[in-house]
Amino acid sequence: MNELPRPPVPTTPATQTEAPARRRRAWPWLLLLALLGGGGWYAWQRGWLPWVGQPTPAATAPPAGFGPSGGARGRGGIAVPVTAAAAAVDDLPILLDALGTVQASNTITVVPQVAGRITEIAFTEGQEIRAGEVLVRIDPRSYQAALDQAVATKAQREAQLANARLDLQRYTQLVRANGASQQQLDTQRAAVAQLEAQVQFDQATIDNAQVQLEHTTIRAPFDGRVGLRQVDVGNLVQSSSSGIVTVTQIRPISVTFTLPQQALPQVMQAIAAGPVQVEARLPDPGIPRVDATPPAPNPIGMLVTIDNQVDAATGTLRLKATFPNDDQRLWPGAFVNVRLQVALLRGVTTIPLVAVQRGPDGAFAFVVQPDNTVRQRPLTLGVVSGTQAMVRSGLRPGEQVVTSGALRLTDGVPVQVAAPVVPPASQPQRRRPPGQGAGQGQRPGTGEARPEGAPPAGSRPDGARREGARPAAAAPPAEAPPGAASPR
Repeated sequence: MNELPRPPVPTTPATQTEAPARRRRAWPWLLLLALLGGGGWYAWQRGWLPWVGQPTPAATAPPAGFGPSGGARGRGGIAVPVTAAAAAVDDLPILLDALGTVQASNTITVVPQVAGRITEIAFTEGQEIRAGEVLVRIDPRSYQAALDQAVATKAQREAQLANARLDLQRYTQLVRANGASQQQLDTQRAAVAQLEAQVQFDQATIDNAQVQLEHTTIRAPFDGRVGLRQVDVGNLVQSSSSGIVTVTQIRPISVTFTLPQQALPQVMQAIAAGPVQVEARLPDPGIPRVDATPPAPNPIGMLVTIDNQVDAATGTLRLKATFPNDDQRLWPGAFVNVRLQVALLRGVTTIPLVAVQRGPDGAFAFVVQPDNTVRQRPLTLGVVSGTQAMVRSGLRPGEQVVTSGALRLTDGVPVQVAAPVVPPASQPQRRRPPGQGAGQGQRPGTGEARPEGAPPAGSRPDGARREGARPAAAAPPAEAPPGAASPR
């Protein structure tokens, strides 16, 4: 077959296409090598490469903040910032913490003792009541009728008894005159005794009816606070009902808590020494008070008793404390943290617990030396209570120990002791009276009050303008709302 000739395809030399591609692949590596070289030189100058020879002291100046002695320096010659606290001789209280449950001193559920319809509820939910106050009244008419019937029956039997006693006197006289037989006298004497027993039975019936009538009026057994009522006026209640309302006594109030059985000897010694105070540690309120006053201190109560046995399942011992609870901050059923002091060690050396470090050889601390270096010193600790630790040996009063920043320390490392950060005291802000604007006795944008007639802030007393001062540029006009008429 005859084929048409094809046009020649232009060819490009391989050397012309491979060179640009090779250059494109090489420049990221060159940049990476430059960055690594610059970083290594900077780390060598700072002394961060301990396995490489450091620059000579003549070529580098001593770090700021150190003397010209040229002694041992920290990593790269930089002082480690730390905070320190001095060991002090103080009284160390031995405290025990526990979780407790608040319980009312007395709790009752008001249940009717007689059946009937409620005619009156004399309390308000949440009301503080006194002992003897009326809570509920039940319809008393049927019980009053039963009492009246018992009284009438007794009166009838008393009349019969009086007549029988007169007959007994007559039969006694007739027997003496041989006018009646001895059998008739004995029969009359038995009738009198029977009527006397009937009168006693009628009196007991009256007493029972009286008690049933009194049960139609339910009164408070003690001072306390009523809860939410379960029934309303008109409901029919019985002695088997679940209850009308619950009354709790919250002043005083009790807190029960548990401690490990190992703490029993300490608690017993504290009770033998005198009354033991118990502190209920309440959480800080999240919302500040309107008058900006500080919250009240935690409630303080007294330890009442210890349970007579240890719980074999948990190995704990139950204790009970009472609190006056005049401010009613403790509420039945709530959980609170409890702290009690069982002993007080006087005149012992103490340091903050955060300064104690643990190592293979036991407890130690970093002690700040006079030349602003630290030394690791082993400690023999005693009792640890709260945030304080008792030091038996290894530290003298007045020596400073590092409380923060110890993770970067070793023997001989220079440190820079910084003052502890103290948050600024919050100033209570005065509330602006209603209707008072920024121009009425206050400077705009500030909470400062200025006297009446005083010139505004930043103005000269004589009203003169400072020479060379430029007049303030006029503020641009506020953008008018849509639909408002623009001034001409």
